[in-house]
Amino acid sequence: MAEQEKQRGGISVNTENIFPIIKKWLYSEKDIFLRELVSNATDAVTKLKRLQSLGKASDFDDPFCIHVTLCKRAKTLTVEDNGIGMTEEELKKYICSIALSGAVDFIQKYEGESEDAKNGIIGHFGLGFYSAFMVSDTVEIHTRSYTNAPAVHWTCSAEGEYEIEASAREARGTAVILHISEAEAEYLESAKLREMLNKYCAFMPVEIYFEDGEEQKDGEEETPINDTAPLWQKSISACTDEDYKQFYHKVFSDFREPLFQIHINADYPLNFKGILYFPRIANRYESLEGEVKLYYNQVFVADNIKEVIPDYLLTLRGVLDCPELPLNVSRSYLQTNSYVNKVRAHIVKKVADKLTALCRDERERYEKIWDDIKQFVEFACMRDDKFWERTKDAILLKLTDGTHVTVKDYLENAKERHENTVYYATDPALQAQYIAMYEAQGIRVVHLDTLLDTQFAPCVEAHMSGVKFVRVDADLAGALKKEGETADNEALRALFVKASGDEKLTVRMETFKDADVPALLSVSEQSRRMEDMMRMYRMAGEDGAEFAFPTENTLILNNASPLIGRVNALLTTDGEKAEALAAYLYRLAVLAQRKLSATELQDFLKDSYRILAQLAE
Repeated sequence: MAEQEKQRGGISVNTENIFPIIKKWLYSEKDIFLRELVSNATDAVTKLKRLQSLGKASDFDDPFCIHVTLCKRAKTLTVEDNGIGMTEEELKKYICSIALSGAVDFIQKYEGESEDAKNGIIGHFGLGFYSAFMVSDTVEIHTRSYTNAPAVHWTCSAEGEYEIEASAREARGTAVILHISEAEAEYLESAKLREMLNKYCAFMPVEIYFEDGEEQKDGEEETPINDTAPLWQKSISACTDEDYKQFYHKVFSDFREPLFQIHINADYPLNFKGILYFPRIANRYESLEGEVKLYYNQVFVADNIKEVIPDYLLTLRGVLDCPELPLNVSRSYLQTNSYVNKVRAHIVKKVADKLTALCRDERERYEKIWDDIKQFVEFACMRDDKFWERTKDAILLKLTDGTHVTVKDYLENAKERHENTVYYATDPALQAQYIAMYEAQGIRVVHLDTLLDTQFAPCVEAHMSGVKFVRVDADLAGALKKEGETADNEALRALFVKASGDEKLTVRMETFKDADVPALLSVSEQSRRMEDMMRMYRMAGEDGAEFAFPTENTLILNNASPLIGRVNALLTTDGEKAEALAAYLYRLAVLAQRKLSATELQDFLKDSYRILAQLAE
């Protein structure tokens, strides 16, 4: 070829000349051009390795690698590999016709000779190469085939006009030289290029070296910028907990350790790998949005691909390597692709399996992290019935004494005293009087400390027929009263209605097992749940948020209490004193159930001061 004249021509396209469009609109982010060129170089190395494994190419002494070299003075950026290279005929076929992919041609030729022939081929040497023109005025290629065919030099301007001539290149492989345009001078900055390589090429399977011609050499041995064997490509048995933690810190720059990880290695037909982490959330007000990075044969595709993870698991962080997806995947494609739906379903199953295994095999550790993950687990169960079915034996209830128990175990222990009923408190400090009464009867009380907890309770009820959650202030006449003992006193009930100042107050007489508590306020479970729902609507800014659902309160007087007996006796001897005592007992009952309003607190303090003054006389 050295003897012949330069050849000239124009880039051919299958349908129409789209070269100017490629220069501006090929990708949404210009940075991706470097990913495309390094991916092409990786393909070139992978192809040669395939041919060697098939016995169709001899072994070479030099290790396979890719060099990315910046020369700011010459305004060039070079991506060079020592892979398969191209002959003149191949260069014309794969470079001068935009629509043809050299990877597709390679796979079609060799896949019949090896089941693994197509694994690892990225497949974008055709169109992806032209991303270089988004940042370049001119692009050169120096390439020499592994077959030792004459080297070829190809030069193309931003207008799509190219020249082909002989090259002086002696080594096999390909060097792509980008002459960076004035408008894209940022791509001549070393820091910018390192950032791009760390983002897009950190885990590519061929060693990548970055060199800045103007940086001072310190004599240290050159090291690759990438990890050619990322953790997700290894078998689970070959990875330690420390490996997983270090990988998490490296990828997500989070100094905190993750709660646990899920290593996925799905075989045919899904064929994807990855590692997902439950991050440690510092507090409930911290952002709960996670980050899942999508890779294609170790090539970075995109950050935070929500379409591959169910919305109720978006707090997860991790990496997924899905070679069945196209490298330049769109969100609309992900939303409708059946493969993505299967990947999503498999991830849900693996997460559920991991939770169940932790609860069964590492119970102590699982209880320690439960408070960190419960809101996500509960939300997932509320959104997905299948997730509930898979994790129901791993759902923990936190008791007011700080210990944990599964829903199944709680109900099993409750069979004798309160079958199928889960008693719970939302504020153990405020509801301490109620809790003490239940615990005195041997009834364990669950602590539901968030609004989501109380919304999760109906979810459990819906899935477990006959089971009901009852707050400790809602079922006083059931678990706490003496069996068979009832009494009524119309005059006493009327007194407490008058003393409360609430004509709509319901007053009931019961005989409690605990005689020390004179009166308690009971709140209808149903009306309280409606009140919680209205509060959620107000938080979400929903229409009708100002609607206030009336709370059904019942004051229960304890016939077993000597103090109630004393008030009853005063009805006939000192009605004024009886009313004052009734008012004070009512406010004490309210105080044990909720916070007092400003007016209620003022009245309560006045009564307290008056009683203290009387005692001091």
